Amino acid sequence: MVIKQYLLRIAHFFASILLIFQGFAFNVFANSKSIHNQYLDLSLEELTRIKVINVSSVTRNSQKLTEVAAAVFVITQDDIRRSGATSIPDALRMAPGVHVDRIGTDKWAVSIRGFNSFSSNKVQVLLDGRSDYSPNITGTLWMQQDTLIEDIERIEIIRGPAGAVWGTNAVNGVINIITKKASDTQGTLLTGGGGSFENGFVGVRYGGKMNEDTPFRVFAKAFSRDNTVSLSGNDVHDQWHSVRGGFRLDHNRGIDQFTLQAEGFYNAVGNMVDTFHINRSLLANPVQRGDQEGGYARFRWDRTISDKSSMFFQAAYDRSHYSIAPLTHYTAQSVDLDFQHRFPWLERHSITWGGHYRLNYNKAINTEFVQYDPQKIAHHFYSGFIRDEITLLPNKLLFTIGTRIDQNDFTGHEIQPNARLAWLPNERNSFWAAISRAVRTPSRAEFDSRLNFGDISTLFGNGLFSGNIPILSVFQGSKDFNAEKLLAYELGYRHHFSAQASVDIAGFINDYSHLRDYSLGALSLTSGIPQQLILPFLPNNKASAWTYGFEVAADWKPTEKWRLQGNYSFLDMNIHASEFSKTFDAATGGADKANARHLLSFRSHYDITDKLELNLWLRYTSKIAFFNIPDFVTMDAKLAWKPIRNLDLFVVGQNLFSHQHREFVADSLSAIPAMVPRGVYAGAQLRF
Repeated sequence: MVIKQYLLRIAHFFASILLIFQGFAFNVFANSKSIHNQYLDLSLEELTRIKVINVSSVTRNSQKLTEVAAAVFVITQDDIRRSGATSIPDALRMAPGVHVDRIGTDKWAVSIRGFNSFSSNKVQVLLDGRSDYSPNITGTLWMQQDTLIEDIERIEIIRGPAGAVWGTNAVNGVINIITKKASDTQGTLLTGGGGSFENGFVGVRYGGKMNEDTPFRVFAKAFSRDNTVSLSGNDVHDQWHSVRGGFRLDHNRGIDQFTLQAEGFYNAVGNMVDTFHINRSLLANPVQRGDQEGGYARFRWDRTISDKSSMFFQAAYDRSHYSIAPLTHYTAQSVDLDFQHRFPWLERHSITWGGHYRLNYNKAINTEFVQYDPQKIAHHFYSGFIRDEITLLPNKLLFTIGTRIDQNDFTGHEIQPNARLAWLPNERNSFWAAISRAVRTPSRAEFDSRLNFGDISTLFGNGLFSGNIPILSVFQGSKDFNAEKLLAYELGYRHHFSAQASVDIAGFINDYSHLRDYSLGALSLTSGIPQQLILPFLPNNKASAWTYGFEVAADWKPTEKWRLQGNYSFLDMNIHASEFSKTFDAATGGADKANARHLLSFRSHYDITDKLELNLWLRYTSKIAFFNIPDFVTMDAKLAWKPIRNLDLFVVGQNLFSHQHREFVADSLSAIPAMVPRGVYAGAQLRF
């Protein structure tokens, strides 16, 4: 109790500092020079920082951040480097409204504005515009979403629906990981290190040129991360060993740019099965180890006709194989084709149209725990979209309207319209509003799978079903399961106090319908010996939800060597679902208790000298009642020293406020709940 009170006091202190900072910044800059004189006195570098922060994920065309009518946050390469994050999910904790909870060494739950789960099924995750999509869960497996972290240029995060731009499953937001061009990674980079939880890591990259118009890079990386531990202190056996390599080649020819990129990986992973959910009678050993391997290839052609007219074509192939015997074993392959054309029309219209095709081929080997019918299947997805960006008042009032029509093999036609309005009264202020519709299509697991959870007769004690006949609990997929739907309303405001201070505020109301719910089927008695009672539960679309919240992000640079960044997120969820779903489904029915209501992040970047920097990152997450996880405060710290020009030495401490803490539980996996440990690692990076 004393420790909890201490942590809460730290969180309250942190919140007070953030509010004081915002109030101080507002008072200081509100009473300073007029807008006109203030911007006349800024340097070219400062003006660039205010006016030319471009993002591309909202409309798939480059836009100034101040003109974007959406809640967008950009994590830069410098942000990632200073944070000490060694994985993409950990870096995503910097963004407001993004719920990132570590489940184990190789597993995370990542969501935007609620409905957090292992599958991340309401967030579209992209790597250079290529969707990282698992058809079995209609979401992202974060253990395969990786690359050399030094090659990431930025991560653009859209909070809110983006189905009109990116299609189905971009319900609560989009995470677009954008890597550097080959021309920006010339020379050699060597990095390596290790420590307690981060046992060891190494990376190497070489960038060169085939000719002046054709730069390239190749890279390889490997790491080993330790076990997490269970609540009783035993190893969960989820240590993670990974090897990955790849290349990128860019070619420029006049108005045309070509990119060829590919990566391959191998992961050795595992976990300890929770025998409360999967009965020991079906499982000889609760410790399960397995592997995942795969890769992708991507080709893209861009043609820039003018600053207002362009087109691109992208083709990608993805393959992954995942096996943890005897739990699951499958191979997934996909082909993506994407085309877009943008051109001006009349004086104030910019039209963007295009089409997309995706083929998913999935092959599963049935086990005692998971069966698919059919075992091999191909799913086709087609979509077309059109969008009109209208300049109602030049540099003042911008209106965007568009829609996307999708055709899929699960639910047929889906329409996802969107309208956005941005008002820029002056250079320091911008307001925006949006209304959007988005859908999530079913996964194979929800549509045509059967999951056996084993004998649950002991859960009934001496009740109605007690006796000598075992009761087998079974999840049975349903081909009647339909798409989940969202109608979202958003408002936002951005204000630049100066080149050194800004604030970004976004609020939302989300109305969900046809959400996943569960119903119990009729008990049936198997034939043969031994006899068993079968208790099935099936998915349906009878649940609904109404959520609202807001996010505040502030950025302040009080001195040339010191930068402060803070954000706060509030979320309230009201779920209407069956009592069965509220008890067992943390991803939907119990989501109101499985998502943190308050998230707080505060980062301090201080350059002590030109060669020495100290970076601190404090975070607060409120309780997650569904899993009986209390609120917690933690901090990461990184001290970096540059003794010579091309050499960086660093030491990083992660989760420093406690020896270990809980963050989440694998809702769709029967894995033992794990504790996230404190970690310290050191490393070096050399460039030449």
